[in-house]
Amino acid sequence: MNALVEVPDVASKDHGDLSLEGIDFISDGDQYLTFCLEHEHYGVDILSVTEIRGWEAPTLIPNSPEHVCGVINLRGVIVPILDLRLKFQIGEPVYNPTTVVIVLTVKTERDHCTMGFVVDAVSDVLNAEAQDIKPAPSFGGMVDGRYIQGLVNVGSDVVTILNVEQLLSLTEEEDFDE
Repeated sequence: MNALVEVPDVASKDHGDLSLEGIDFISDGDQYLTFCLEHEHYGVDILSVTEIRGWEAPTLIPNSPEHVCGVINLRGVIVPILDLRLKFQIGEPVYNPTTVVIVLTVKTERDHCTMGFVVDAVSDVLNAEAQDIKPAPSFGGMVDGRYIQGLVNVGSDVVTILNVEQLLSLTEEEDFDE
């Protein structure tokens, strides 16, 4: 049997301030997903992370640069997969059970850009405030600093925070001009 239920009108009543301003849910500062490449720690803004996938060999793309592994079909979206070890020239790739693909998405001027990056393993989520992130030192042109947002000391380790927008521009121009 169906019963008629009267729903009170809450829109017209004063319920005080319902804003979330001033509430600290997790922490102050930003959060970064940290991962390992050749025993070094890196981080990316966690808000750019779409998902973390186990390693599966992607579909190869002929004549692509060495660090472009191929593409995957991610729920109907073709996503390029890049190996950061090869791009950053920090050793030969090793694909084992801890190898994962971090899928990142950022909004660009024209659209959304989605790309996957092969890393050795995902570590943790790092909470870092702006003042904790130190600028990367100048390497005199030996290291391309545009991919580095900054460095964070975590105990005795240094986590390199990567610039997600620059990472996602890897395939747009330079990679296929090589």
